[in-house]
Amino acid sequence: MKKELLPPFKITNEILNFVYEIGELVGKISAEKEFEKNLTLKRENRIKSIYSSLAIEQNTLTLEQVTDVINGKIVLAPPKDIKEVQNAYEIYERLEELNENSVKDLLLAHKIMTSELIKESGRFRSKNAGVYQGDKLIHMGTLPEYIPELINNLFLWLKKSEEHPLIKAAVFHYEFEFIHPFQDGNGRIGRLWHSLILSKWKKFFAWLPIESLVQKCQKEYYIAINNSNRDGESTEFILFMLKIIRETLIELIEIQKSTDKSTDKNKEKIKLLIEYLGQNNSINNKEAQNLLDISESAAKRFLNKLVKENILEAVGEYKARKYIKNNKKNEME
Repeated sequence: MKKELLPPFKITNEILNFVYEIGELVGKISAEKEFEKNLTLKRENRIKSIYSSLAIEQNTLTLEQVTDVINGKIVLAPPKDIKEVQNAYEIYERLEELNENSVKDLLLAHKIMTSELIKESGRFRSKNAGVYQGDKLIHMGTLPEYIPELINNLFLWLKKSEEHPLIKAAVFHYEFEFIHPFQDGNGRIGRLWHSLILSKWKKFFAWLPIESLVQKCQKEYYIAINNSNRDGESTEFILFMLKIIRETLIELIEIQKSTDKSTDKNKEKIKLLIEYLGQNNSINNKEAQNLLDISESAAKRFLNKLVKENILEAVGEYKARKYIKNNKKNEME
């Protein structure tokens, strides 16, 4: 009977502290539920995830171009780069369907991610491969004949391990990159699977752009991998990933708070306008500026919002424009 090989790593006090802190931050986000409701934010974050994961692999498309490709617009760019975006979007959209413990699903994800881009799409590589820095080989992947067994062992550990998902995701990510099982697409699939494992713990991780922070910290990402290679264990890589996840969550919470504050302020301004209109039949831009203490363009936005809601009617052009109470609306109410 073969002895089960366990991925080597240490659970340090620093790692435990990060897991605790992230758990606290996750609690704040889950309690608000805003992220789950906000479809626009979810879509923006997904596009950022795809852009960042591909940019790490030298895809030349800008964030705006990636957005255009996903929206079906024509983009002038290398066909290979466009196809990478289309493939990545397809598999990220199917993330919830994947079983994080399934080698079969891993191969399916790779097939979709690399469709029409490489010969061995959806299959483990049949030849030697390594990671290069310029012309220098910095890591030699596992010999092809050992890949299926090592990947099966890694998935068996992932399924049976009782470690926290935050730790399991990072260990899997590192070990996967170390094995380097595919001809191409190892980095993209490793980051995708990291997100998949975390999303099975907390659903919103499927939409969280961890890849964006990996891209921002790309140099440190590779240093953490190389140092873990040197140490023969993934401890340093675990720490790195926990740090950037914590930063991502803090950033998300700050965005939510600033959005909430902005929404509250806007509601107050609309309330002031409604109160003013309770005593006056009309208002112009200058009066709105003075009342709300805002710029001309900001006043115009608030007044046009009330026009769209049929509370006001816009009469006149440009500087002479006045906004008159819509009496039909008021009579109906």
